[in-house]
Parts: sequence; structure tokens; C-alpha cells
Amino acid sequence: MTTPNVLDELEWRGLIAHSTDRDALRAALGEGSVKFYVGFDPTAPSLHMGNLVQLVTARRLQDAGHTPYILVGGATGMIGDPRDSGERVLNSLDTVKEWTERVRQQVSRFVSFDGDNAATTVNNYDWTASLSVIDFLRDIGKHFPVNRMLARETVKRRLESGISYTEFSYVLLQSMDFLNLFREHGVVLQYGGSDQWGNITGGAELVRRVEGAHAYAFATPLITKADGTKYGKTEGGALWLDAEMMSPYAFHQFWLNVEDEKVGELLRIFTFLSREEIEELEQQTAEKPFLRAGQKRLADEVTALVHGEHEVEQAKAAAAALFGGGDLSSIKPDTLAAALREAGGTTLPAGELPGIVDLLVAAGLVKSKGDARRTVAEGGAYLNNVRVEDPELRPTEADLVAGSWLVLRRGKKNFAGIQVG
Repeated sequence: MTTPNVLDELEWRGLIAHSTDRDALRAALGEGSVKFYVGFDPTAPSLHMGNLVQLVTARRLQDAGHTPYILVGGATGMIGDPRDSGERVLNSLDTVKEWTERVRQQVSRFVSFDGDNAATTVNNYDWTASLSVIDFLRDIGKHFPVNRMLARETVKRRLESGISYTEFSYVLLQSMDFLNLFREHGVVLQYGGSDQWGNITGGAELVRRVEGAHAYAFATPLITKADGTKYGKTEGGALWLDAEMMSPYAFHQFWLNVEDEKVGELLRIFTFLSREEIEELEQQTAEKPFLRAGQKRLADEVTALVHGEHEVEQAKAAAAALFGGGDLSSIKPDTLAAALREAGGTTLPAGELPGIVDLLVAAGLVKSKGDARRTVAEGGAYLNNVRVEDPELRPTEADLVAGSWLVLRRGKKNFAGIQVG
């Protein structure tokens, strides 16, 4: 059974930046199970934070009784949509095929493939690869006035620096996806990020022109930091959803450190907590920001969604252990190693290890050997969470944790890892 007000829920959560006829869309979503689609181009080996907005939106729509079609762009990923930063590097067919499969596996974790409104994954390479250029131009290209294509914001911004016909034509390929899914599966709604709005409306218009049918569309907003800059980047690059490209520990830490001003917004967008729970967390954040209640719940919920509950517990246990509040040996080696790398680990060659004084200096926890000795004398130096009392202490291979690490700490809050080997 569908939920009549799912559009109202999406609006409350801040997930509607643009839409076609809002009243007609609300009515359609209230009348029965609407078949909808969202697409992901494999232009990288993993999806990222921006894609996560679309994935949680797909789940919300499915939970409300609507039927998802998750498109992985094996064809459009060969080109990539136009960017303000310039022409993309075109990847090989083999690379795109590999990334297509990785992305397909990622998106499959976020929707259900069972029940009356079971999800379906599709690949636009299946209906694009065999299409001849003549058929493409006659059947698709004739419906796209060039003046409208030139008026698109991304195209206008790129005209001066230059845009290839390949990127210029991307809107035709994405629009053809909507037309094909409408014809083959009865899909009548497409959504995506606001930066895709021109492509999305192009598809809805193509359905109208070719089939004389009404299609719906909406776009989610770009997620930004409090200062308006993009929220999808960290110092190490994009906020990847793949655990091999960004560890669950680092992922959890990212959400723990979001600004107080953004906590409510991010809770609404990325979690499935109720309105009452979110408003309570917002109030706690406003009244007692030092407790970081909103950030902690946000980090736990989103990390569990992407990586599972076990990784949440491991991330929290690793953070506690690194600050002296737990057993380092109980943490998975890869989690501990990821946490220590996040702290800015130092590497030493295998062999006889330096003494604790030199290690504290090498780790950057003190400025000099004299400072290191004073830290030891004052009881503020720790090796693997054990207080160091002897400034002449020299660790051995038996002291290595997680296979190759020494965990050093100065006081309660400053820690660092040294990887040996």
C-alpha cells in the first residue's frame, strides 16, 4: 500500500530542490505504485556521498510503496556528463565494465529486490550499444532543439573554454534512457541531483514528444558545508562508499565532525530517524553542543547504513582505544591501521626499533628529545595505552599491534601511530 504523502516527507527532509508539476506529482504518488528510476554513471570505481542522497531517496520511495529501477550507466559512463571543471578523461570499455559491476553491487544494498514493488537494476549499455548513429540521430536527436541545449547552464559555462560534441550530446543519451524505461517498463518518474536537472527534464520532455505521455521529475539539492562549499570532499578526496577506498573508521569520523549548523539537515537527508527523534537531536545540539549528540547519532546511523552495524562498533571501539579507553588488541587490524593512518601515521623500516624518546619525536608528539624526556618524567607518555615510566624503554617486535604498529600517546588527547616495516 502506498503512502499518499511521501512527497511531503521528501519535502520535509529537504530532498526536493526542483520538480515538474508538484501537484500532479503528489497526486501520482498517492494513487498507486509509481515506477521510478535513478541513474548512476560508473565514472569512478565507487559511489560517493552525493550518490548516497539518491540511494536513500530511492529507499524512501520504495518504503512508501513505489517501484525502483536502478540504472547503472554502462553507456553514459563511457562519456560522463559535462562538468564545469572541463572535459573528462574517457575511460576504456574494460574499465567502465569493471566499474559498472562495482557500482551495481553497491546500489543493490540500498533497495529491496523482494515483494510487490521489488527493485530492478538495468544497464543502459544494453539498449545503447547496438544503436546505429543514423537511428540515434533520426529517432532521438531530432527532438532536441540546439538553442535549448545551448541554454543549459553547464553548457553555457563551458562554451568559452570549449566543450566537445561528445559531452554536448550527453543529454540525448540520458533522455533516451527515460524513454526506453517508459516504453519497456512503464517508468514515469525520474529524479537525480540538481546538477542533473537539465538532463532529467530533457528525458521527461522526450517522453512527451515521442509518446505523448506525461512523465514526472524532481531533483535533490546539492549538499554543501555551512560556508556553501561542496560537502562531498575530504582531505583525501571524495567521501567514497567503498570500504577499500575510504575506511569505515574514516567514514564514521567524517560524520562525527560535521558542523553543528548542518546536523539537523544531514540527519533529515541521510537517516531514517523519525521527525520527533531528529527534532530532539537538533534541540540537544543547540542546547549542549559540546555533547555532540547529533553528530554521534548521525555518524552511527549513516555508517551502519553503508557499512553495517559491526563496522560502527569497530569504529567506536577503535576511537575509544586510541584515547586509552579500550583494548587495542580487540580491534580488527585493518580498522586500527585505518584509524592510525587517519591520525597521520609515521613509517619506520623493519629492524631494531628506536627508544621511546626518539619514537615520540618521530611521531610528532613532542618537538625535541628533551621534551620527550620531560613528558615521560611527568607520566604523560604512553606506548600501546601503557604508561611509560622508563625514558630508556626500547620497544621490540613483540610490542607491535595489528601486525606492524606502535601506538603512542601524549596525555589524554594526542596520539599517533608508527608503522614498522
